[in-house]
Amino acid sequence: MKSRRRKLIPGEKMATRVLQRVGNGLKHTKNVFQGNGQVTVVVRSLAGFREDSWFKSLFVRKVDPRKDAHSHLLAKKEDNNLYKIQFHNVKPECLDAYNELCEDVLPSIHADPEYPCELVGTWNTWYGDQDQAVHLWRYRGGYPALTEVMNKLRQNKEFTDYRKERGKMLLSRRNQLLLEFSFWNEPVPRSGPNIYELRSYQLRPGTMIEWGNYWARAIEIRQQNHEAVGGFFSQIGSLYQVHHLWAYKDLQSREDIRNAAWQREGWDEVVYYTVPLIQHMESRIMIPMKSSPTK
Repeated sequence: MKSRRRKLIPGEKMATRVLQRVGNGLKHTKNVFQGNGQVTVVVRSLAGFREDSWFKSLFVRKVDPRKDAHSHLLAKKEDNNLYKIQFHNVKPECLDAYNELCEDVLPSIHADPEYPCELVGTWNTWYGDQDQAVHLWRYRGGYPALTEVMNKLRQNKEFTDYRKERGKMLLSRRNQLLLEFSFWNEPVPRSGPNIYELRSYQLRPGTMIEWGNYWARAIEIRQQNHEAVGGFFSQIGSLYQVHHLWAYKDLQSREDIRNAAWQREGWDEVVYYTVPLIQHMESRIMIPMKSSPTK
């Protein structure tokens, strides 16, 4: 009676491929028994591994010389959008008051045509850093638009009062200036209710172009359920950092959609080749505030 092989789940497929490649590399080793009975494993050379070997990539990253900044190669050319993402860590006892304060002030800036900026979304972190608010702004016109908005806000008494009151509620805050990847859709308002996942990746310096090349193909796989909201990379703040923003109906639909991606051709390969580019990664599940354009 023939035994039936169990079908591998998506994560096991990638792990199997990695182990096979490591195993192939170890065929180039030789055991040398020393006089005291110890075994020394000698690897002949990493050059024996394939050029695209995952195992080799743990030790050596080849960075191709380039004659242009990755921001020019990866960002959208047809528009001149700049994004600012803000992370505010709020005192736990002040979170409700903080949310009310934001809902009173931020929508008025968003709606005022005198300010060349838009509030893309504003959220509270549900899973991840607790008692945290995340705001994403878009400046149409790039750095000049950002400068114009900042100068006008300094003269806006409502905003200066907001900042003063907000300062009493915060433990810490940080921000980044971002560009959007050319192959992602521009974030637009969404009806809800939705939950949002912000996946942040700290890449190895010099690997942004490689990341972009793989994700330019991967995003086609992940657009089928319209869950992709926006993809960004940092320009000021923590550098070589990427943010992917996704929308789901709930946590179960997130699980189902992510598992389904493994059944589509090419997704396992994207994961396989992009994992070695990452130094650190983080996921936040976020709930939109009442005033958020992305519900």
